[in-house]
Amino acid sequence: MTRIGFGFDVHRLVSGRKLILGGVEIPFEKGLLGHSDADVLLHAVSDALLGAAALGDIGKHFPDTDARFKGISSIQLLMQVGKLLTDKGYLVGNIDTTIVLEKPKIAPYADGMRKNISLALGINEDQVSVKATTNEGLGFIGVGEGAVAYAVATITLHKIK
Repeated sequence: MTRIGFGFDVHRLVSGRKLILGGVEIPFEKGLLGHSDADVLLHAVSDALLGAAALGDIGKHFPDTDARFKGISSIQLLMQVGKLLTDKGYLVGNIDTTIVLEKPKIAPYADGMRKNISLALGINEDQVSVKATTNEGLGFIGVGEGAVAYAVATITLHKIK
């Protein structure tokens, strides 16, 4: 049985923070604000995977009220999501993502993001797609105030628990 999940996340861009997307630190004058490293892409991927397995969302498993997750790398969170899926008998089929961000350009970093996601989940890079677009100068993204990420994932029940 194949299941599909959808993930969405948004974070504000602020000075004084590192910009980390897909586990890659990108040189930029602003970073994303959040309790963890605020990796909007990995949060969307985690939500897509958790949703496909009907296991809730990232906030349920890693609440921003829990000091254990303060400043944590979202790669670590994604690895824990992968373990949850494995423990339930699921295999990841594919992950398709889109980052919406006016600046900086993401294309030079997309392969590194794909690699990080695949390593965190123990899947092949060709099972992960990372795309990026701008918001054409419109809204809070267009004026450089934030970033959004969308993710869709498929999982398959490998063994019945």
